[in-house]
Amino acid sequence: MALALASAVSLSAQHRADQQKLNDPASSTLILLGDPQAYVKYDINQPLLDLQMAWVYDNIDNLNMKAVLCVGDLVEQNDNNALNRNMLNQTSRQMWEAVSKSFKWIDGKVPHLHSPGNHDYGFKHSEDEHTFFPDYFTAERQGKVLLDCLVEEFPNREGRASLENAAFEFELPGWSRKILVITSEFAPSDAAVQWAKDLCLSDKYKDHIVIYMTHSYMTCHGRCKNALVKKENYPLTQKEGNNSGVQLWEKLVSQVPNIRLVLCGHHGHGPEKKDGKRIDRNDWNVGWRVDKNIHGNKVHQMMFNVQTLGGGWEGNGGDCWLRILEFMPDGRTVKVSTYSPLFGISPSTRHLAHRTADYDRFDFVIE
Repeated sequence: MALALASAVSLSAQHRADQQKLNDPASSTLILLGDPQAYVKYDINQPLLDLQMAWVYDNIDNLNMKAVLCVGDLVEQNDNNALNRNMLNQTSRQMWEAVSKSFKWIDGKVPHLHSPGNHDYGFKHSEDEHTFFPDYFTAERQGKVLLDCLVEEFPNREGRASLENAAFEFELPGWSRKILVITSEFAPSDAAVQWAKDLCLSDKYKDHIVIYMTHSYMTCHGRCKNALVKKENYPLTQKEGNNSGVQLWEKLVSQVPNIRLVLCGHHGHGPEKKDGKRIDRNDWNVGWRVDKNIHGNKVHQMMFNVQTLGGGWEGNGGDCWLRILEFMPDGRTVKVSTYSPLFGISPSTRHLAHRTADYDRFDFVIE
């Protein structure tokens, strides 16, 4: 009897792995994930993405989580079987199956929204428009939690119904205006850009706060000074009418009054070489800038891509870093924190689980 009682006490005293708390219990959150491709290109890294998604699952309720946002590059190569063992040991199908499996942790629990990246198109390097994204990331797999917030969509460049170009509506506690999250294909076509612009200006959504998410838009903070990305060298981006950062600002983001936050990934750099040592640089993998649109409204722009942290381009995939965007109940303030479930899961490394530099933990105000 005493043994049973002791076991019960021990079990009740156990704590789940480093659950995070809101700064204000009335807040709500969006979780931002950087490019996950390096987690799935090596079989040994794949459990790290499972760990990250298991942490998300475990924190849905206590963070009042409304959605998980992923800025793309779900796989290293979209459609390839020949293995370049210097950079991966998985075929494209194995990578798609692995990343799809990891996101099953939160299917039906909280919507996950994606803006596919250059690695998710073509064969190896965005040679053309074809992608397996709509085969693995369907609306139906997520069920009611996604279908209830999915309000608009636009066909991809293959003419397929896909969540690549889609809009999702959310109501956040304390925010008088609804939030519209618009996802986009990599280097969105002029037609997709015009669709997003028309959506923002429509009577239905003109009073919404719009978050526009795309894969390639701006560069990192520490090395490239947050510049907007110009025309890139992928075959897909060389085709007329496909747009990168500068074009997206000129044609869309600066032109509408209600896009107030842009999220992207893609850019980043590997470790710095110093005194013969390789040093991870957090500021080489994040970016932030604020510009005014033609209506005089501030547009906050965030780049987050941590795939080279944890050992460089061929490392562990990014040390499980993610961002928690906490929308405060004052209806205007967003608190940004950068956290790693990989470090947070163990008491011996928990002190490393939060990044505290001013480019990793900060507030901004949506006016």
